[in-house]
Amino acid sequence: MNPILETASISKQYSKGRGVYDVSLQLFEGDVYGLLGPNGAGKTTFLKLITGLIHPDSGGIQLFGVNLKEQFAQGIQHVGCMIESADFHDFLSAEQYLQLVARFYPSIERKQIDELLETVGLYTYRKERIKGYSTGMKQKLALAAAVLPRPKLAILDEPTNGLDIEGTVMFRSLVKRLSEEKRMSFIISSHMIHELEQLCNRVGIVLKGRLHKEGYVDELLQSNQSLEQFYIEELQLAKEVSARA
Repeated sequence: MNPILETASISKQYSKGRGVYDVSLQLFEGDVYGLLGPNGAGKTTFLKLITGLIHPDSGGIQLFGVNLKEQFAQGIQHVGCMIESADFHDFLSAEQYLQLVARFYPSIERKQIDELLETVGLYTYRKERIKGYSTGMKQKLALAAAVLPRPKLAILDEPTNGLDIEGTVMFRSLVKRLSEEKRMSFIISSHMIHELEQLCNRVGIVLKGRLHKEGYVDELLQSNQSLEQFYIEELQLAKEVSARA
């Protein structure tokens, strides 16, 4: 099976040594891949690189078999993303905003917008201006916009930030349904490690800008009580190695 995403030793360095370094990763159709790591480890930088929001200093990125640097439009056309905090035109309603998004995708029908607003719990508030929305409501709208065009790959950065329990359950159900029924692939960066344990088939740990370790969740859980235990042990091991260096 050919990967739908492949990064080959990509690096992006910022001042004071922050960034990502020599990250090689493959993602396949139907994968739900979780990115774990401390704040500032480089997770968001990595997601920005594979969506073309920033460019790598070195290395290459292929999306759906094409070089992202050379054929950006072709590679990115099947990607939906939600990175960092949601930003909207606050004078629009949720309904108007998704209609605006839909203009870039002629295949989207009006009923898809209504169905998605219902799914994320915003249908009742669809005609209200976004400026009156809570953080959680804006997060739901950003999620709806990311999956509205039914992309083959959805890239989600801290998608459960601001969501209440009901919203978090909705998010989990939506990702499971889209990955199982539509074979949509996901990369999800989150600190909600218990959610990733339930959602993901693969996870990777990013430490100090490097992909420290990755694996299949079911295999990792054979040797660990939980994904959280695995993560904490790997974090402690990395600290011990760093201290000896």
